[in-house]
Amino acid sequence: MARRLVLASTSPYRRELLERLRIPFETVAPLADESALPGEAPEATALRLAEAKARAVADAYPDALIIGSDQVAAQGTQRFGKPGTRANAIVQLRAMRGKEVVFHTGLCLLDAASGAAQTRCIDIHVGFRDLSDAEIEAYLDKEDALNCAGSAKSEGLGITLLAYLRGDDPNALIGLPLIALCDMLRKAGVALP
Repeated sequence: MARRLVLASTSPYRRELLERLRIPFETVAPLADESALPGEAPEATALRLAEAKARAVADAYPDALIIGSDQVAAQGTQRFGKPGTRANAIVQLRAMRGKEVVFHTGLCLLDAASGAAQTRCIDIHVGFRDLSDAEIEAYLDKEDALNCAGSAKSEGLGITLLAYLRGDDPNALIGLPLIALCDMLRKAGVALP
């Protein structure tokens, strides 16, 4: 009998990515504080929060395999979260133009029955073009990127902002590293083609 699979996320992007695997799953909103800890490295934040999200729903799904994921975008010590407003998106895109930003995507597959967790952080290095203010404004006029880390919705028009993407799994940039997840699911006994 197949294990119950739960995605601990309300992100429509993560849900759409997981649907590509054509396996049944449920989604549930995790209640987890997403604040970084003082002095915590971006990749450590992403990993910790991915596991925290999965563990936040484990009591409600005690026999499930639970997927948690979190993303932290950073350039040096500066972090770029979800902008929430157009003004914040403009500030972010201006700060990132002409620079490389690393999107750290933490992934956790928690076996709620045993408490064992597989975790991994997948980094995608993203080079932003030297964007003009007019290009930033035009992009934000056409793309709703206020709920995307770093304001760059690469699966949409945000791809026009970029000079390059470097990493092992382009899905990680959208929020769910499917290559790593498939490996974790296989290790947990889930049959995938």
